[in-house]
Amino acid sequence: MSRIRSKDTKPEKVVRSLLHCNGYRFRLHRRDLPGNPDIVLPKYKTAIFVHGCFWHRHQNCKFAYTPKSRVEFWERKFRENIRRDERARKQLIELGWHVIVVWECEVMNIRALEVRLNSELVGKIMT
Repeated sequence: MSRIRSKDTKPEKVVRSLLHCNGYRFRLHRRDLPGNPDIVLPKYKTAIFVHGCFWHRHQNCKFAYTPKSRVEFWERKFRENIRRDERARKQLIELGWHVIVVWECEVMNIRALEVRLNSELVGKIMT
């Protein structure tokens, strides 16, 4: 587990590349915000979390399996991750931030992800 990255993961780099190609400017891993969002677009007051399906338990995703050994340990770990994610999301919303969660499996369809991100960010511009 020590080799598992928390920053600069492949899915995160794909999202950053998409945003940059579409003209969005952003900051990375802002520690002054709850949950240290992976990508922050200050101009749009938007925080983006790029979650791994396994670690953050993406519902109905084939990558969100539970290992067969040490099941109690893993279930506790996953529950804590989900609670922490939800707490950070709520705190950001209370501070007036728009929160977008991008799942690891969404990165496999780059065109659909690009459309989704643009629609959410354009919707943010209009409000």
